[in-house]
Amino acid sequence: MAKIVQCIPNFSEGRDMAIVSELEAVAKSVPGVMLLDSSSDTSHNRSVFTLVGDPEGVAEAAFRLCKLASEKIDMTKHSGEHPRMGATDVIPFVPIREVTIEECVEISKTVAKRIWEELSIPSFLYEYSASVPERQNLAAVRKGQFEGMAEKLEQEQWAPDFGERKIHPTAGITAIGARPPLIAYNINLSTPDIEIANSIAKMIRAMSGGYKYVKAIGVMLEDRNIAQVSINMVNLDVNPLYRIFETVRMEAKRWGVEVLGSEIVGLAPSKALIDCAEYYLQIENFDYKKQVLENHLL
Repeated sequence: MAKIVQCIPNFSEGRDMAIVSELEAVAKSVPGVMLLDSSSDTSHNRSVFTLVGDPEGVAEAAFRLCKLASEKIDMTKHSGEHPRMGATDVIPFVPIREVTIEECVEISKTVAKRIWEELSIPSFLYEYSASVPERQNLAAVRKGQFEGMAEKLEQEQWAPDFGERKIHPTAGITAIGARPPLIAYNINLSTPDIEIANSIAKMIRAMSGGYKYVKAIGVMLEDRNIAQVSINMVNLDVNPLYRIFETVRMEAKRWGVEVLGSEIVGLAPSKALIDCAEYYLQIENFDYKKQVLENHLL
């Protein structure tokens, strides 16, 4: 069977669809690579691509996309609700088939090295690629964002893994790494009070004593005038979507707030949604591999 790697580059542009279209065209132009999904958000001012392909093709696509983003996106003029530090903010590589996480680590290092040598964009390695434990968490790596990153790089413990102690003047710095699959999952609240979203995010995220393998922040969706709990679900076997959804809904009621809806950014494993159906329908003795028609046929 062929090796398949997933890459989910995040770009600091979600409003100028001409730039997003150019990025999509680059992703589609690389042999051995498929663009499965492109999702843009104007409030976050961010686009998330989902690519799959062979290791060489995915590595080439990641580099070409980073190059175009550095030419088209000026971080000195960027604003948005989502934390960010670079034109190409983060490039994760995920093993899908016949590929190990260790191989994805090597891909991440190869791409990071090339991005520095050819584009002069420094990078931090994060998650499984992290050079030290303190860099495993993307939130810690990105803390300070673009505006505070030049000063951060002067701190002894924050030299880039690839590159000099200075950001690219317009493209910033990029986080590159290998990780298991995750789901980017957002829950929208019936309030414009960002502090409510922040409080709920703090309560559910692992680093604040909440659920293990859950990352969360509160953001404001200016175009809808509502607050959002923006979540990364890192391990769905430990904490499924329905558990986080119900916890957010329960906590929101403390402030007299309702959940307006939720959204998945990019792609999600089918089991994550089947687990929700099993929970809410209270299906007994359910075998998702045999009782879901498509899975049974496969």
